[in-house]
Amino acid sequence: MAATVSDILLDWYERHARNLPWRAPPGAPAPEPYRVWLSEVMLQQTTVAAVKPYFAAFTERWPDVEALAAAPEADVMAAWAGLGYYSRARNLVKCARAVAGLGGFPKTEAALRELPGLGAYTAAAVAAIAFGERAVVVDANVERVVARLFAIDEPLPGARKAIRARADEITPDDRAGDFAQAMMDLGSGICSARDPKCLLCPLAEICAGRRTGDPARLPVKAPKKARPLRQGRAFWIEREGAVWLVRREGTGMLGGMRALPDDGWSARGDGSGGPEGEPLGLVRHGFTHFDLELSVARHHAPLGEGEWWSLDTLDDAGLPTLFAKAARLALA
Repeated sequence: MAATVSDILLDWYERHARNLPWRAPPGAPAPEPYRVWLSEVMLQQTTVAAVKPYFAAFTERWPDVEALAAAPEADVMAAWAGLGYYSRARNLVKCARAVAGLGGFPKTEAALRELPGLGAYTAAAVAAIAFGERAVVVDANVERVVARLFAIDEPLPGARKAIRARADEITPDDRAGDFAQAMMDLGSGICSARDPKCLLCPLAEICAGRRTGDPARLPVKAPKKARPLRQGRAFWIEREGAVWLVRREGTGMLGGMRALPDDGWSARGDGSGGPEGEPLGLVRHGFTHFDLELSVARHHAPLGEGEWWSLDTLDDAGLPTLFAKAARLALA
């Protein structure tokens, strides 16, 4: 089946590849590894539509890995604001500095894995797409395609070993980067999570999941655990057209980001109280492992070490989404 899958899919990709700013067209010379790496980091748990403007802004401001390596971490964190999963931005800076120190990106999957912040998926994607190395690239889209193609019905995450083994079987020696991107495109646009478009799928005739009559049930997912609810408080401190912002500690939730002062809420528990203030309302935000209810209160004196930031340029402060919500509430 390996030759059949890769041949069919690469032929389909020639005609249906998505036009994305970080890609090279099928069969064209590979894109710059910097652009591949940056896009793959941004795309982790984020949609293509959300990533496009961030990718454009980053590559305009920092056109190569050396420029990004020289950037202050605070500037990168501010530019990242709104993409979420902020540890990715911190690792982005660490990795850029490591690559600049090496004089460029390593060209093998194994060497790429040694860079800070590069997991198995990102290393494989950069190796295959940027350097043409045969590497097995498995993201959520590929995982879904392979689980359906081979009717792997063991529940996740236990099924991932079998899915990776099957993905390895069908990955060709040549054009591994095009093949990986073809699988991603197929999973994104055709073999979608809730409504697979089997009549349009180039692999429909050889898909074991389709023959079961219910491909949408694959991959089988374990029941979701209820996420705990945390509570906290943030403070809106305004004076003469400016708001008081602090810088969060470099590690932990939203580490290194500018933010409103708060009561010390974290992923481990609720806030520890803090001063009172005039209640302005409540915002809700979902993190990976918990949900947060953040009450916003007006306070009149600066809290903690920080800076006055003009309300006219608040969009430039790079507030993470949670605190951007709180600011919108206070300004309303």
